[in-house]
Amino acid sequence: VLLAAAVCTKAGKAIVSRQFVEMTRTRIEGLLAAFPKLMNTGKQHTFVETESVRYVYQPMEKLYMVLITTKNSNILEDLETLRLFSRVIPEYCRALEENEISEHCFDLIFAFDEIVALGYRENVNLAQIRTFTEMDSHEEKVFRAVRETQEREAKAEMRRKAKELQQARRDAERQGKKAPGFGGFGSSAVSGGTTAAMITETIIETEKPKVAPAPARPSGPSKALKLGAKGKEVDNFVDKLKLEGENIMTSVGKRSTEAAKVLALPVNMESVHMKIEEKISLTCGRDGGLQNMELHGMIMLHISDEKFARIRLHVENEDKRGVQLQTHPNVDKKLFTAESQIGLKNPEKSFPINSDVGVLKWRLQTTEESFIPLTINCWPSESGNSCDVNIEYELQEESLELNDVVITIPLPSGVGAPVIGEIDGEYRHDSRRNLLEWCLPVIDAKNKSGSLEFSIAGQPNDFFPVQVSFISKKNYCNIQVTKVTQVDGNSPVRFSTETTFLVDKYEIL
Repeated sequence: VLLAAAVCTKAGKAIVSRQFVEMTRTRIEGLLAAFPKLMNTGKQHTFVETESVRYVYQPMEKLYMVLITTKNSNILEDLETLRLFSRVIPEYCRALEENEISEHCFDLIFAFDEIVALGYRENVNLAQIRTFTEMDSHEEKVFRAVRETQEREAKAEMRRKAKELQQARRDAERQGKKAPGFGGFGSSAVSGGTTAAMITETIIETEKPKVAPAPARPSGPSKALKLGAKGKEVDNFVDKLKLEGENIMTSVGKRSTEAAKVLALPVNMESVHMKIEEKISLTCGRDGGLQNMELHGMIMLHISDEKFARIRLHVENEDKRGVQLQTHPNVDKKLFTAESQIGLKNPEKSFPINSDVGVLKWRLQTTEESFIPLTINCWPSESGNSCDVNIEYELQEESLELNDVVITIPLPSGVGAPVIGEIDGEYRHDSRRNLLEWCLPVIDAKNKSGSLEFSIAGQPNDFFPVQVSFISKKNYCNIQVTKVTQVDGNSPVRFSTETTFLVDKYEIL
């Protein structure tokens, strides 16, 4: 029978101890205090016995992993159990030090309970222990999905109401009347219109919390097991922030998606609005050389007012890399080729209202190394039983500004946390997925290169493929809409633009 499992110092001081049978605190402290005195130096045994118990132990740097068993316990099984206990500790602790063990003591105790129950070894391996301690709940995921759906519906309703208010104001302006509900403000058309616009904006802002009600908790999944919940106060606070238009990051794994949502909200959306979006898919070799790089871009036009439906977009293309451009079939291709203007083949027709229309797309496919926007050089070198890994980045396209850059390096499993040497930026070690995430808020011309050094047990092949994710408000191909004019009279039209450059796939194999 296994009586207790403990991590203690070489002096016998218990840092973490888990008893699997009824034992008093003084008894376990006495047994552990006696343990260092019983060991004989110079002998290679990994167990020591007294009249009543047997200690099976394994040194771990400045600490010992000790199992206290009865004398008639099967020592071969106990040694196997000890090895499993020793492999569990690096899963939760970055370093085998006293303060690190103390910090993660409850994680270790939960894992110990998965290995031994009521003094007897359970038939589990390291992967199963990891799964059991995560305690993933399907019902919790369903509950979150339902809540996110309700939030999206509430936001859509909020936007619809805001558009109705704006439309009512425009209709009132066209007919020369005062905007509804704003009587007594300004006598002249200009001052009245301006004031009405200001008041409408204010009302739209104040209407948001009223129109978007707090998501009602569904009766079905509300009894679901919500693990890791932070209490009603935090939930309510986060809900309020979401209703006020704040973007709350709920998961590290969805960084680029969340960042895309943040960038997708324009500050001031005019009646003529354009989205310029590019996505890059890139694969490099670890020894250099671009295997493939493919970039797709598109200009999406959104018109929310009928009087601006017959317009032309003046496009400025400063790309010198040989991008292939393609216009929509309804767009006048000759006009675009001759004057770089996007207009309909039939000038009498109008662009669709209140829908996103793709008017121009482009594609770039290359194996030219100089076209890589951000080069990554990962250089693992073996040093005894461990590997020293040097990884550096360099921004080749200096006109870009990359935000929320995450360089993800895979790590070997079951060898603990990496020892970080030098680093530009910050890092996160995900022991569950065996990943090291190197996080850089901004990479631009002022911060175009940086490096990270770390060491960990493993082989050079363990650290590939390296993956990169980022988001940018500047596009790679430098294709922009500089001016929008009406078909009749060539008078300029106010417009707004949002530009997004995203990663579809970015790997160093």
